[in-house]
Amino acid sequence: MKIWNHRAIRNHSARRNTRHSASTSGFSLIEAMIAMVVLAVGVLGLAAMMTDGIAYMNMSQADFIAQQKAEAAIESIFYARDSKIYSWAQLQNTSTAPGVFLNVPEVLCDPGPDGVVDTADDNVNNVDVIWAPGANGVLTDPVNAIRMPLSTYTRTITITDVPGDPNVRTITVTVNYTAGRFKRSYTLTSYISRFS
Repeated sequence: MKIWNHRAIRNHSARRNTRHSASTSGFSLIEAMIAMVVLAVGVLGLAAMMTDGIAYMNMSQADFIAQQKAEAAIESIFYARDSKIYSWAQLQNTSTAPGVFLNVPEVLCDPGPDGVVDTADDNVNNVDVIWAPGANGVLTDPVNAIRMPLSTYTRTITITDVPGDPNVRTITVTVNYTAGRFKRSYTLTSYISRFS
């Protein structure tokens, strides 16, 4: 059994404290660099997430426009039936004679002389636009109002017979568009009868 004197215990304790404090005195350069890399990855991930969030927020306006243009196409078909511009036999796609509605993606444009969208007489040189208020906040100001053409939007109308009922048809309107870097699609389905 070893007997320690008071001085030896104090010297041993001082050496142990010196070693302990030297190893925990601060961060090494490598530890600091690793911490900076971890922080940078976190900040870059947050920035990417914010960018995607802003892109999705901007899509809500494009989604709303697509919804409204699909509803306008349905209303246009009902108008054609109610005003008797076209007969029941003509309220079909051009693939079914004597249908008048084009069954290919059509750029949103002026409906032409008949006032019905996606028919052969549409003016494709006059692309549909949305007007937004300018810097002065006035929509009707021709100098400051912002003109946003809807050239990235296409609409396809598909009209099919309902099996077993010759007096009812299904109308499917699909609007394809680009919102930022995303390609999107909106589909609206409705029914139309021979009778108004």
